[in-house]
Amino acid sequence: MSTERYALADGASLALVRAGDPDAPATVLLLHSYAMDRRVWHKVMSLLPEAASVSVVAYDHRGHGESSSADSSTATLERLADDLAEVVERAIPHGPVVIVGHGMGAHVALVMAARHRLLAAHRIGALLFLSTSVGWVAEALPRPLGRLAQDFHAILGPRLVDQVHRRIDKATTIGLRWLLLGEDPEPDDVRLVAEMVSWHWPDAVALFRPALDRGALDTALEAVAAWPIIAMTGEKDRLVPVGHPDALQGHSVTVPGAGHMLPLEGVAEVVPRIVAQVREALAR
Repeated sequence: MSTERYALADGASLALVRAGDPDAPATVLLLHSYAMDRRVWHKVMSLLPEAASVSVVAYDHRGHGESSSADSSTATLERLADDLAEVVERAIPHGPVVIVGHGMGAHVALVMAARHRLLAAHRIGALLFLSTSVGWVAEALPRPLGRLAQDFHAILGPRLVDQVHRRIDKATTIGLRWLLLGEDPEPDDVRLVAEMVSWHWPDAVALFRPALDRGALDTALEAVAAWPIIAMTGEKDRLVPVGHPDALQGHSVTVPGAGHMLPLEGVAEVVPRIVAQVREALAR
C-alpha cells in the first residue's frame, strides 16, 4: 500500500492509504483513535479485502502520524469531523461508506454526522464503533498524564523532551501493555502500541486532550439514529467498561479477553462484523 497525500481545503494534508478493490460497490473507512495513527489498522486492511469485495481507506487524523500538524485552533473534534467530511465527499466519490471508528475515531464520525447531516444521510451506510463511549472516557492515557504532557513540554523544552522521550521506551511499553491491551497480547501488538503512543507524546497527547475533555456526544447520536450501528468492547478494556457502549443505541458486542486495542487484538472478531455492516449498507 502506497501512502497518498490528500490535500484538504484549508491547505493541510492527510496521509491516506487504500486497499481492496477501488471499484467495489462500498467503501470501508477506518478512523483511528487518540494518540494513534493509521498503522493500528494494518491487520484489518490485510484481512478485510480477502473477506469481502470492498474498497478500504484509512488515514492519519490531522495532528497525528504523517498528516499535517495541528494547533490549538484545529485540534478539535469539529475540525477532525470536517476533515472526515472532505474525505467522504471527495476521496470516496461513489457508493455507501461504512465507517469503523476506534475510540476517538468514533467520536469524530458522530460529530461529522451531526455537522454534515445531508452528506452523511446520502453517503454513510453503517457504523461500527470499537472501544468507544459516548461520555468522557480517558482514552489512551489517563487524565493526569495528559496534563503531565503539557507541563513536561513547558518545563523542559523541546530539546530535553526529545532526550527523555528516547529513554522512556521500556517504562512506556510496560505501562501501555497494562492499560491498553488485554490477556496475553502479541509482542508485536505491544510494540506497535508503544511506538504509536510514544510518537505522539507529549505534543499530540497534550494538544488533543481538551477536545476529549469536552467530548460529550449525546446530541450527535440523534444524527445517526437511523443507521445500523454495532458497538464492540473488549472484555478487559480498562478505559471503556463493558456496558458503556449501550448508550450508542446499537447492537453491543463484547470480545472475550480483549483490551482497548480491538483493531489489533480483536481483529478476528472485528472483520466479520465489518463485513456484516457492509452488507447492511448495500441493502439499505
